[in-house]
Amino acid sequence: MVDKETANRVKSFCRSLSEFFELKGIFRDESDFLVKCRPFFSLVEPREFISQKAEAHDFTVKIEDAGEDLIVTLRSYHPVAKSQKKIPWLNVILFVATVISTMLVGAMMEGYNPLNGLDILKGGSFSVAILGILLCHEFGHYVVSRKNKVKVSLPYFIPAPTIIGTMGAVIKSSSPFRNRRQLLEVGVAGPIAGFVVTIIVIIIGLGNSEVVPAVEEQMGIYLGDSLLFKFLTWLVVGNIAEGHTVYLNSVAFAGWVGLFVTMLNLLPIGQLDGGHIGYALFGKAQQLIAKLIWVGLIVLGFFWPGWFVWALLILLLKTTHPPTLNDTTPLTKTHFALGIISYIIFIICFIPVPFS
Repeated sequence: MVDKETANRVKSFCRSLSEFFELKGIFRDESDFLVKCRPFFSLVEPREFISQKAEAHDFTVKIEDAGEDLIVTLRSYHPVAKSQKKIPWLNVILFVATVISTMLVGAMMEGYNPLNGLDILKGGSFSVAILGILLCHEFGHYVVSRKNKVKVSLPYFIPAPTIIGTMGAVIKSSSPFRNRRQLLEVGVAGPIAGFVVTIIVIIIGLGNSEVVPAVEEQMGIYLGDSLLFKFLTWLVVGNIAEGHTVYLNSVAFAGWVGLFVTMLNLLPIGQLDGGHIGYALFGKAQQLIAKLIWVGLIVLGFFWPGWFVWALLILLLKTTHPPTLNDTTPLTKTHFALGIISYIIFIICFIPVPFS
């Protein structure tokens, strides 16, 4: 049975098409509706027109060619009414837990015992730096998703006993991408927003870091340099004398992590941000690119074993990217420019051997 409200929305949707399309039939497919139609004349972007009308009637849509006709699959969704919105307690609790876990790690980086009185507050600068980067990255996705009317959740932060006190954050999407333009806009928003904040964090952190003699026997983690981090170090610290190195404070380390995470997110594979961007730019050819990148990670694994772990994770999560509802909508020059900028960011952030 179809409820009256849904039936009326389907009828209203069909009426909104009738000025530009010949309607040839309406069919049921379980909970979906199939509308067969043909444009009366050549529309510049008939699929985009149909997508907009479907969205206005609270439907997600998939459009397929059938000769000169189009098959429009409508699936109903019901936006949450403002009166039904509640405080997202899970998001809040996870964020507070992540603030605490990153402060614990930050305090230890600064040489304090975070369990000793108020010494945990000494980790505040690291916590602000790392969470500032993650927040800007995730809210870049969130804001642009909402702008494009993609249904997404608020970020879920993940506290964890790692060297940075967190495993990042995730946003859940509950509606498909309409076209490649929308996919690219959402994909680039997070990395670019996080990248800008990361540069600010690095500059502040390097300005408060020390140049110390490099001692080969000294215990510690040696961080690999990306092209951008090398440049920013030269810009802020200047030329470093031979036999010396920069001892990063916790804020500078947070910035280094920000570049590393941005680089990982921009790998053009699967559902990573780089995978979204790659599919938007190259369509189904992105699958071949993803496989080549995966092979590249295997090769890099012989220089840093961590790449083997990433290659395994990617294999489990799949290298392919699902299509959008309408892959035929062309990208504009602005979209191509954003895609190129994102891959330039990937190149200048890339670190072949992150840790040694």
